[in-house]
Amino acid sequence: MCGIAGMIDLRGRPVDRLPVQQMCDALVHRGPDADGFYVNGPVALGQRRLSIIDLAGGNQPMSNEDGTIWVSFNGEIYNFRELRQQLIARGHRFVSDSDTEVIVHAYEEHGAACVDQFRGMFAFAIWDQNERCLLLTRDRVGKKPLFYTECEGRLLFASELQGLLAIPEVSRDLDVTAVDDYLNFGYVPAPKTIFENIFKLPPAHRLTLELDDYGSHQQQIERYWRLEYGPKVTLNRHEAREALEEHLSEATRLRMISDVPLGVLLSGGLDSSVVVALMSRMSDRPVKTFSIGFNDSVYNELPFARQVAEHCGTDHHELVVEPQGLDILPTLVRHYGEPFADSSAIATYHVAKLTREHVTVALNGDGGDECLAGYHRHMGIGLAAQYQQLPWLVRKGMVEPLAGLLPGSLTPLNRLGHFKRFVERSSAPVNQQYINWITYFPADVRRRLYNDETRTRLQEYDGRSWMDDLLNEHTGRSSHVLDQFLGLDVESYLAYDLLVKMDIATMACSLEARSPLLDHKVMEFCATLPTSFKRQRMTSKVLLRDLAADLLPANVLRRRKMGFGLPMASWLRSPSADGWLDMLISPDARLRELFDTSVIQQTIDEHRIERIDRAPRLWSLLWLECWLQEVRDQGRAISTSSPHTQEILC
Repeated sequence: MCGIAGMIDLRGRPVDRLPVQQMCDALVHRGPDADGFYVNGPVALGQRRLSIIDLAGGNQPMSNEDGTIWVSFNGEIYNFRELRQQLIARGHRFVSDSDTEVIVHAYEEHGAACVDQFRGMFAFAIWDQNERCLLLTRDRVGKKPLFYTECEGRLLFASELQGLLAIPEVSRDLDVTAVDDYLNFGYVPAPKTIFENIFKLPPAHRLTLELDDYGSHQQQIERYWRLEYGPKVTLNRHEAREALEEHLSEATRLRMISDVPLGVLLSGGLDSSVVVALMSRMSDRPVKTFSIGFNDSVYNELPFARQVAEHCGTDHHELVVEPQGLDILPTLVRHYGEPFADSSAIATYHVAKLTREHVTVALNGDGGDECLAGYHRHMGIGLAAQYQQLPWLVRKGMVEPLAGLLPGSLTPLNRLGHFKRFVERSSAPVNQQYINWITYFPADVRRRLYNDETRTRLQEYDGRSWMDDLLNEHTGRSSHVLDQFLGLDVESYLAYDLLVKMDIATMACSLEARSPLLDHKVMEFCATLPTSFKRQRMTSKVLLRDLAADLLPANVLRRRKMGFGLPMASWLRSPSADGWLDMLISPDARLRELFDTSVIQQTIDEHRIERIDRAPRLWSLLWLECWLQEVRDQGRAISTSSPHTQEILC
């Protein structure tokens, strides 16, 4: 697990090491163990290493036998031993036991299509000296990030935004359409970033850049993989359960390969609990488990995590986060590099920090909801179809007026709040329902929030079109609306929220996170399951529950889904939050250049007097304000210090 950076001169002119050194210095938290560089003619590659496999021989960048192909790699190739044997049989010679060297020889054998051979998480750069070609690529679902920009005739790339921002010449011009995306979705989707001239390489894509002999270049970006939701398997439910266990057990076993200590992030939910149970069954010693909780019982999952830990006989560790958890915001802002509204990043960072005190690698349960339909919105789309069959007079004359009178709190146990939310979202067409379920600021609220200048700049922009286009693609590829929503989840919320949250929070603590449920073989199998094996009426993740029934205590299966939520609503009503909220409307607030602060004040008032839960909106505004102050406005790179040495706060 590492951080990578590099550059190529687009005219083929020689480059030097210094800019890549600066980018790698900004990524030291991703790889505190070592660094390495390759500089030759128009190309420079760099890497920061977190040693996991082949501790002595796995330093990078790494080359083939004659030094004509070089790679800088972030991630893990879990099937590297199998591929290594295949490549040796075809005449390739290896000098290390590292999974990195497999990439080099697989590229020699298969070219850019080598990514089809890899089972793992990865972002890597390959320089082919003979072909004068640079290849950048990311794994299938986007577990490992990769950013790039053009600056002064060079293409620069890095694992994180802060790597690129370490170069003073890189533009920090704000993309106002990305601000609209952020307020809509809580993140900025690829290929955009919050900056106009910096981009994300999308998951399952590769960028190829070829230099010619005349001082110019050709560049191409293409997709190489996508989940297919048909044809469906013909297995019965018992056979499908057996097949799921086989796929998931293999994925878990592969992710337990490590030359350093490993554990698992245990939330107490179904997905991570199944991973713990499978690990415990394969391990010859107690698995180390790590959980986080809160003093608010509505959000505290520690009792469930303890039950799983006791049942599986793990070496269990816990941490309780207090309302002062808001104080971590400046540190998170610097590490994430652009606005990111998912408040569970707080919990993920804290549990990662706890975990890193004991192990270097941690498995987790990410992916279960996207593979097997675990979100409330997956149930909501079915109920919405039934709701829309009610007579118009019943919906418009009775149900919707009643829902409008209900309080808007969305704690896990507030059924009235969830009913209100369901009615608000279910009145729209199916293609709008998804956005209604996930949006932070609906379109009418965003229009009121923007000041006149911002509103004018955005008058031709429809941020919903990106999501509409994606849903239309999945509608054309799958006949069932549940599969369409799952495909949308994988290519939006999973890629740009959940995986970003996990990667940045764990790597900020120099911890490697591995996700068995996101093994592409597991995902491909789940995609071909009949929808009845994923959700039946009010029951989610049907097949995973069948498997879990043989592995876990019964009450873990019966519990309500909570998600990895925080008591943010109560935190933002506590006295310790007053200073944060006042920052949003102060005369010096950077948000004034974009927003009408009277609308922000109204949002604060609505939340403080408990008329309605505005915590998601307020948290997203707090992050944006802190980001404007700490990253965009100051014109400097984010903290380059390791989390084990110091953290610089606002």
